[in-house]
Amino acid sequence: MKTFKLGGVHPAENKLSESQPIEILQLPKKVFIPLAQNLGAPSVAVVKRGDEVKVGQLIAKAEAFICSNVHSSVSGKVTKIDNFITQTGYKTSTIHIDVAGDIWDESIDTSPEIKHEIKLSKDEIVQKIKEMGIVGMGGAAFPTHVKLMPPPGKKAEFLIINGVECEPYLTSDHRIMLEKSEELLIGVSVLMKGLDVKKALIGIENNKTDAIRILSELAVQYDGISVYPLKIKYPQGGEKQLIKALVNREVPSGKLPIEVGCVVNNVGTAFAVYEAVQKNKPLIERVVSVTGKTLAKPSNLLVRVGTQISELIDKAGGIPQGTGKVVGGGPMMGKALVSIEAPIVKGSSGILVFDEKEEKRLEPQNCIRCARCITACPMGLEPVLLAQYSENEMFDLAEENSIMDCMECGSCHYTCPANRPLLDYIRVGKNKVGQIIRNRGKA
Repeated sequence: MKTFKLGGVHPAENKLSESQPIEILQLPKKVFIPLAQNLGAPSVAVVKRGDEVKVGQLIAKAEAFICSNVHSSVSGKVTKIDNFITQTGYKTSTIHIDVAGDIWDESIDTSPEIKHEIKLSKDEIVQKIKEMGIVGMGGAAFPTHVKLMPPPGKKAEFLIINGVECEPYLTSDHRIMLEKSEELLIGVSVLMKGLDVKKALIGIENNKTDAIRILSELAVQYDGISVYPLKIKYPQGGEKQLIKALVNREVPSGKLPIEVGCVVNNVGTAFAVYEAVQKNKPLIERVVSVTGKTLAKPSNLLVRVGTQISELIDKAGGIPQGTGKVVGGGPMMGKALVSIEAPIVKGSSGILVFDEKEEKRLEPQNCIRCARCITACPMGLEPVLLAQYSENEMFDLAEENSIMDCMECGSCHYTCPANRPLLDYIRVGKNKVGQIIRNRGKA
């Protein structure tokens, strides 16, 4: 069975919510929509205090190349544009809206009819995806239209669709593949036309046999789309690992997938592209897994962007007694939240609740030079060295040893018998080295 060869680990899957159908979360009374919801520059607000807005109305415009438009997820009144706590732990510029009714922009097709015929041209597809504010739904939130615009001299050969969802606990992608199968495949066809490629490969980890079966049966009706079961191994869903598994190409250090003729998109992104191009619907809501062993009802919720995380947890039965930590994302790559009042954003795939016992870190011990972190690293790095360089502020050595290639999967941290916080140090080092590289470019 197809997989990547280098490194990887096998954490417990804990897919507690995989059998829970997508539920629509009730409308909140207020939403808090950050201007920065994508990798790249934040958007610029085009509304002001006192403005009335409809669902799907543009409220912040992308004014940089790597940026995305932001639309209102609700109808109501803008009360202010002010800093508000986000999942990053920092306060950032946010549009506050009081909800009144649920009035949608007239241009959005809200009918249940599935639209198969793709009427837009290649260039119109890219423009529509840009206009609708579509970003990568797998977590990175990279503006999707940018991926569809390869730099001069580069040509995409394969569109790779990531249906792996290898992160433990998370099941939102799984449910989309089961419940929105046709729309997803039409979205893949739209992306193929936007990229001008003839072949799309959907990779799905082999613990989702129902999704593999349904999509395989449907894919025969769509030209150029194939479904591939993948071996269960974390982080199978990493871009470079997925490319290696499906087309046996290796993305060079510091380069993007287009370097080897590939563009990778998440299944959630493909569904959002269907809604954008075929239904004229901006990215205003997404499916979020709300899960954890102590939650009364682990769920998959369709949530309007800007809804506070506390409302999702309430829907799943409320914060259990003895909760120690709430994580945005999964247990491997997610980050502990400072506040559950932070809002859901375009890139929010999951909310994970840990009890006090689960969240407690064991006391770090001295490194015993066992090299397990090196064996586990899917990027072929030496995490123990990168962590030491970062801890001791030896950022030149960290850069020389390719710290920027780290995908922050946490495999090193997971496998370390001495409980060293390897990923924490590497994240700090990556951030600092990234700043140094950017400043060097400005000099």
